[in-house]
This record gives sequence, C-alpha cells and structure tokens, in this order.
Amino acid sequence: MQNNLLIDFGEIFSNLWNSMGMAQGTWQNYVMLLISFVLMFLAIVKKYEPMLLLPIAFGMFLINLPGAENVLWGTYEEGVEHTYENTQNRGLLWYLYYGVDKVIYPPLIFLGIGAMTDFGPLIANPKSMLIGAGAQVGIFLALFGAVLLGFDMVVAAAIAIIGGADGPTAIMVSKILAENLLPIIAIAAYSYMALIPAIQKPVMRLLTTKKERAIRMRPLRQVSKVEKVIFPVAVTLIVGLLLPDAIPLLGMLMLGNLFRVSGVVERLSSQAQNGLVNTITIFLGIAVGCKAKGEIFLDYHTLLVLVIGIVAFYCGTIGGLLVAKVMCKLSGGKINPLIGSAGVSAVPMAARISEDVGRETDPQNHLLMHAMGPNVAGVIGSALAAGILLSFFG
Repeated sequence: MQNNLLIDFGEIFSNLWNSMGMAQGTWQNYVMLLISFVLMFLAIVKKYEPMLLLPIAFGMFLINLPGAENVLWGTYEEGVEHTYENTQNRGLLWYLYYGVDKVIYPPLIFLGIGAMTDFGPLIANPKSMLIGAGAQVGIFLALFGAVLLGFDMVVAAAIAIIGGADGPTAIMVSKILAENLLPIIAIAAYSYMALIPAIQKPVMRLLTTKKERAIRMRPLRQVSKVEKVIFPVAVTLIVGLLLPDAIPLLGMLMLGNLFRVSGVVERLSSQAQNGLVNTITIFLGIAVGCKAKGEIFLDYHTLLVLVIGIVAFYCGTIGGLLVAKVMCKLSGGKINPLIGSAGVSAVPMAARISEDVGRETDPQNHLLMHAMGPNVAGVIGSALAAGILLSFFG
C-alpha cells in the first residue's frame, strides 16, 4: 500500500514537472529571453522608438517562455512540419500573425503613414528625390552581397529589402519571395529601424564636417493645397502604369495622404493616423516578435541575414549622405549634408535624427522640415525598389 502511494506521488510530481516550462526550455529560449530584456531596456530606458521596439521585444519574450508556444501559438500534429497552415488548436498569436502571413498589415501601416506625413517638403524641393534614390543603394548592395555569400538570387532579393529601412515593405517582399525567412527579415527590419539613432549618428558625424553640419538652409516655399492634392494622385497614376507591383504599398500611402490633404474626410484621416495605425502597430509588433523562437533565430544563416541587414542600413545611410554632400558642393554650400541620412525610409525617425545631429553643432539650426523631403522620398523609393524586386524575381 505504501509503495503504491509512493508511486502515485512520484507520477504526480513527474507529471507536474513535465508540465512546467522549466522542463521544456532550451538554451536558445533563455538566450532569446535575455535578448528580449535588452530590447525592452532600449525601448523603455533609452527610448529607442518604443512604439516599435517594445511590442516586438515583448512578443519575443512571450514566445520564448518555455512551454508557452503551444498555448500562445497552437499545437501541431506529430511528425508534421511546423508551419502557419498546419497549426491546430490555434492560440492568440496565430490570429495576430494572420495579418502578417496574408500581408494585410503592411498596406494598412502605409495608409496610416500617408495620413500622418506632410508631403509638402518633398513637393517644395523635388531634388530631395535624388537623396531618397541614393539611400536605396543599401538594398542593391545587400542583394549582391547576399548572392556572394551563397544565397539564391530570389532569397537574396528578399534579404536585400532590409536595406530599405521599411518594415512593411520588408514583410511584403519577403512573404512573396522567401516566406521561410519572413520572421527573420521582419525582425531585422523593425529592430534596425528602432535602433536608427545608434546606427546613424556615428556615421553622420564621421562623414560630415563641423562646418557642413552648421549649414543653415533657407525656409522651404509654401506649397498650395492644389499641389498637395494632385501629388498623391499623380504619383499613384505614374507608378501604377510603370510598376504595378509597387501599388499595394504606394497606393495605400497615397490614399492616406489624400485623406490628409483633401480636407473633406477629417474623420477618416484622424482614424487612419491614430486608432488604425496604433492598433496595427501593436498587432504587427507582437506578431513579428513572436516568430523569434530561439531554435530558429539562433542559427548561422539567420545571423548572416542580420549582418547583411545592418550593413545594408549603413550603406543606405552613407548613400544618402554622399548624394547630399555632392548637392551641397554643387549648390555652393546651401544644402546641409545631414539631411542625406533621412533618405532611408524610416519616417519620421530618420528626419528627427538629422535635426538632432544638426542641433548638436548649432542649437538654433532646424533641419527637420528640410529632412522630411528626403525622408518621404525614401518611403516612395523603398516602395519602388520593392516593386522592382518583385517584378524581376516575384
């Protein structure tokens, strides 16, 4: 009788232990938990784009809690490959990830970005498009770099889009060209976007002189409402005729901006730039973070993708700065080269960095509106680059 009782208690404790997360954890889980803590620290304490980084970091934290995956994501049949489609008894994260898997979130994010963004600085200074184009060099250098490192050309194209500094664009391109790398590419794109202050500022100081950083630019001309209304319609028409693959993102970007500038749909504009984009940002951040599982993330090829991505970010920043420096010389010193770093797509983060670095040299020098021109051009440029990659490799 006593032996049976001991056996029963032994089975109870064994079952209890096996049900605990601690019994199911791997070293990869714990490494990813530490990484999630670092990202949360950067978001909360350092304030590195917390609206992006905090939900990503917490999604990463949740999915790497040992034993939590089956509850949060769902279960799989024994012997069946773990894919989005094969998930059974679906959990909360499965439903949140639906918008990533079906490429619903990226166009909606672009709708909100369009509603929040003033295209006036770009319209007032069309030469900003040259800086935005120059900043896309990171994408194409990353493409060739990935091929040289042994990646297939189509997969390399998906990896290269990280250099556009645009999360929604990265999700859309990687979903179509290299779905298996979508979580890694999305995490890389959004994480590097959030870390733009740490990435860009040292390069900006290195490639510009104190004299260049102190250049004060003349105020931009006033842009009429007619110009602002015509611009999104004209851009959508031209791009749609030439590069239809870019329309899902660019079309939503321009529709959001048309909401903003038309003046007749203020409620739609307000919803797009507030409630809608905030909700989608939460869902997207958690969904992206929840794919950063230790056993997938801590892999040689994954780490190689992350390295290519950050190099592409640096190359994009350098490309924009160099174009702006050339424009500075040609204009006789009227253009501050710092606005070149804003040519990457991360709007308005990159434009704020141009303002911050400029004010380090001259506290009265305000570059934000001048930097918004290249920044908006970068958004359009990354969408066009995505369309080019999809038309070639999709």
